[in-house]
Amino acid sequence: MRIVSKNFIPDHSRPGLTMTAIGAVDLQGAGGNWATVGRRSRGGRRVHRQREKRKGKSVGLRIGTLNVGTMTGKGRELADVMERRKVDILCVQETRWKGSKARSIGAGFKLFYYGVDSKRNGVGVVLKEEFVRNVLEVKRVSDRVMSLKLEIEGVMLNVVSGYAPQVGCELEEKERFWSELDEVMESIPTGERVVIGADFNGHVGEGNTGDEEVMGKFGVKERNLEGQMVVDFAKRMDMAVLNTYFQKREEHRETYKSGGRQSERD
Repeated sequence: MRIVSKNFIPDHSRPGLTMTAIGAVDLQGAGGNWATVGRRSRGGRRVHRQREKRKGKSVGLRIGTLNVGTMTGKGRELADVMERRKVDILCVQETRWKGSKARSIGAGFKLFYYGVDSKRNGVGVVLKEEFVRNVLEVKRVSDRVMSLKLEIEGVMLNVVSGYAPQVGCELEEKERFWSELDEVMESIPTGERVVIGADFNGHVGEGNTGDEEVMGKFGVKERNLEGQMVVDFAKRMDMAVLNTYFQKREEHRETYKSGGRQSERD
């Protein structure tokens, strides 16, 4: 489950990267707004169902999120997917790369990443190289949370990549992840744009009774503890679980399949 992506675009053309989720967003000048993504304003962040008409230059971005399983041997493959799908910025999880670096993955894309163990976790953000010079700050909080701040056409854009602990992990580890994510969000100045691309490892469930302000009706399965954490986070930050607002075909809702089981994982 993810906060920011607008819809699912399945990618069956390459093995190993079976699914990607992509959201199209607009930045409108320094005083503009997100078209479909929650934002910080006087009352916090809110979802705009329709784009506000404002004067100023418009910059269109395509932003996605993807659990890659491992980055080893997949750099060029990932770059090809981004080039084909015209993705400008991609949050990646479970990179399993140890270190705190930035490196080219080919085809004009650069990966900023952080990890402490080559066998588990790890997060990153891939940018088209034309946006690399716009990076003002990189915060590598842990092997589950990192963020980039960019200035694009006068707009401050914060991109956060997150990888929540799996269902079977200890509660303490889960609470630590959400605490880190809260700290990152609270450190972002009011008025700056925020996009979160994450594998939250939770189900917010179908329907939205009582939670209409933060989610739509089109989640999957029943809500679990991890899904409740996602909803609670969205309420604290005045954001929204945007992929639940869009009704999709079943094959577009399922981002993970294995052994007859399926899930909306990202």
